[in-house]
Amino acid sequence: MQIFETTITVTKQDLDELNHVNNVRYVQWVQDIAKTHWETQTPSKILDAYFWVMINHFITYKSEALLNDIITLKTYITKSEGIKSTRVVEIINQKSNKLLAKSETTWCFMNRKTMRPTRITEDVINLFN
Repeated sequence: MQIFETTITVTKQDLDELNHVNNVRYVQWVQDIAKTHWETQTPSKILDAYFWVMINHFITYKSEALLNDIITLKTYITKSEGIKSTRVVEIINQKSNKLLAKSETTWCFMNRKTMRPTRITEDVINLFN
């Protein structure tokens, strides 16, 4: 399993009225790292032919993140078969190594030309193993 990660720093724009990271921001981070992982690992020929859409999304919030916290986002694929792929994202406070949130999202592989779901190709599966 290939793990892809990035680091971000919590800004004032990430906060809600309680002065901790808004739940909607966590969901945005999940989407952003999934997209970045896909775009950085995938050749343009495949990017031009396929894209992903979210089918369902489950997130568990464990702890809060505050202004200026340094956050590590880790993502990896746990399952890819047929037209669906399951991606996990872990959101971790870098200083304390505390898990702040964990998500599991099911994505559907789509053909750009037909705009219909399509079977995940072996070369795409191999990109993320």
